[in-house]
Amino acid sequence: MINYQKDLILIVDDIPNNLKVLFDILNNSGFKVSIAKNGESALEKAQETLPNLILLDVMMPGIDGFETCHRLKNNQKTKDIPVIFMTAISETVEKVKGLHLGAVDYITKPIEYEEVLARINVHLELRRMQLKLVQEEKMSSLGQLVAGIAHEINNPVNFIYGNLIHAQNYIENLLQLLKLYEVNTLDTSQTIQDFSKLIELDYLKEDLPKLLSSMRVGSERIQEIVRSLRIFSRLDEAEIKEVDLHLGIDSTLMILHSRLRATHERPAIEVIKEYGELVSIECYAGQLNQVFMNILSNAIDAIDEKINNLPVLKLDKSGGDKLMSSSLSTQLSTPDLILSKFEIKFTPQIKICTKLTEDKKLILIQITDNGIGMTREIQQRIFEQFFTTKDVGKGTGLGLAIAHQIIVEKHRGTLEVKSVPGHGSQFTITIPIY
Repeated sequence: MINYQKDLILIVDDIPNNLKVLFDILNNSGFKVSIAKNGESALEKAQETLPNLILLDVMMPGIDGFETCHRLKNNQKTKDIPVIFMTAISETVEKVKGLHLGAVDYITKPIEYEEVLARINVHLELRRMQLKLVQEEKMSSLGQLVAGIAHEINNPVNFIYGNLIHAQNYIENLLQLLKLYEVNTLDTSQTIQDFSKLIELDYLKEDLPKLLSSMRVGSERIQEIVRSLRIFSRLDEAEIKEVDLHLGIDSTLMILHSRLRATHERPAIEVIKEYGELVSIECYAGQLNQVFMNILSNAIDAIDEKINNLPVLKLDKSGGDKLMSSSLSTQLSTPDLILSKFEIKFTPQIKICTKLTEDKKLILIQITDNGIGMTREIQQRIFEQFFTTKDVGKGTGLGLAIAHQIIVEKHRGTLEVKSVPGHGSQFTITIPIY
């Protein structure tokens, strides 16, 4: 069984000697270990650190293990963390009670070294396999949905775009014919003159070609979006094949276009592309596009979070300026201040650089944002499964963990992050060409 050293185990026990024994066993086996001496502390630490697995003693002062497990499973943030009970109780009724509460297993005291490690590794591996199956199913469904939508949109758009060319030619011919009538007709009836004024004929002749031109541009835009959807989904390219990574990045940016646009809270996010001369790369194209999607989406979230925490120039009722340091959401609820435009100089940016490494064996991709940034502690855990800094319902803690798996395990590459709190983050991807 594979032992992943990055996994965090939370041990909950009120007896110091038990904590020490388990801490030594797990620490020496390469796990990260956190400890709690009672149920209340365990609930707080689980909420804060999101461990990969919890070893939970049944008999504790205050809230016992059963109640602690019940509360963990009723919390949206901690409900999916596997819980293994530790107990000296051998009655079947008590064990069944724990399993009904959501525990995945029992370890009987006194603790046996090999049994503890075996059970922990089994349940961690089961959790990984479950995550992998769920993600593969989601990606397959997403790919089918995107490809289906692209196909359904593509047919009517091609029909419209193809007929626009003929419509433009017909209308140009009719306008020329109308001009000939105007030139060669000496006296038009009053009825024709009145109707010409009613429909604003001069404006119509001027605006109609512009209208057709804008319709053509709109159709081309839809065709571009459809192409991007098809490139992003890569439903027909589940196996390794040679692709142009720039097409994948551009298709992802196209899909994220609506999130990059200006909002009432911030200007548009500027995307700077510094593309090097790359060769085609052998890869799982659809999965790499998912990596780009996860990293770029997080970059947009980080920029929005930074802007929400920027100081804002406000005007008080007396007309004086006040530079406020509170967050935007707090200021919007302050009745005696009037929000003015952002006076703080900040241009939200995402920079994407690609190039070959000097030995020409790897492709290097760097995605840099000037968002909120991350602390060192968050950087150390950012690729862990189920670890998230976002509110419940806004993040699952799976995106970057899956991205790391796709790059490292599927493509034998590397995915690293560097970040400075308040200044932004940089994700660096390296992928072998072959």
